[in-house]
Amino acid sequence: MSSVNAASNEQLYQALGLSRQLEQKGTANEAGDLQLEDFLELMVTELTHQDPFKPMENSELATQISQFAAVSGIDELNSSFAGLSESMVSDQALQAANLVGRDVLVPVNTGNLEAGGSIRGVVGITEPAEQVTVRITDGSGVLVKEIQLGTQSKGEVSFTWDGLDSNGEAVAPGQYQVEAQATVDGETETPYTLLEARVDSVSIGAAGQGLSVNLAGLGPVSFSSVAEIR
Repeated sequence: MSSVNAASNEQLYQALGLSRQLEQKGTANEAGDLQLEDFLELMVTELTHQDPFKPMENSELATQISQFAAVSGIDELNSSFAGLSESMVSDQALQAANLVGRDVLVPVNTGNLEAGGSIRGVVGITEPAEQVTVRITDGSGVLVKEIQLGTQSKGEVSFTWDGLDSNGEAVAPGQYQVEAQATVDGETETPYTLLEARVDSVSIGAAGQGLSVNLAGLGPVSFSSVAEIR
């Protein structure tokens, strides 16, 4: 059977709507990957040496081409997603870096009281409540102060604890637990709380772990959990 020369190869490429760029062949295959040009050359060789009494069906040829195109497309899509992911992480890192030195609201129940400072936050009310109370306890679970916020409608209500106990005396700096209670239709509920904290630094975790912000006196929390920047 006669061999297929370079000219006939070129005609085959043109018939398939492909262009052959010989000058890029070496560069494309430096990593050892099978390129579309290599695939077509292998297919031409296969057609050249096939059994003339059992030629390849047109459907088989079309299937092989479509399978290779699908695999090539998936590789390109994976590369695109990888680049997009890296770009998003870089953007998040820049945004998080701008938070250093600023105060944020985060969904934590522990507040850090500095000497002469205060603990601020908000209580989220999902439905009108007859009475809303913020309870401050120390590390031993002892009640230090109750802040009465009265009747509140649906929404978020701000509160501030000035660091004084029920007797009006200043307590020691440190960490204190903050919990809210609300009375709705005679039933006691526990609404969510967001506490204010200062961002000391930002950490970029390993692959898949995302970014975290390190809060003064509290430690790291996920960057995605930051509810508000103040």
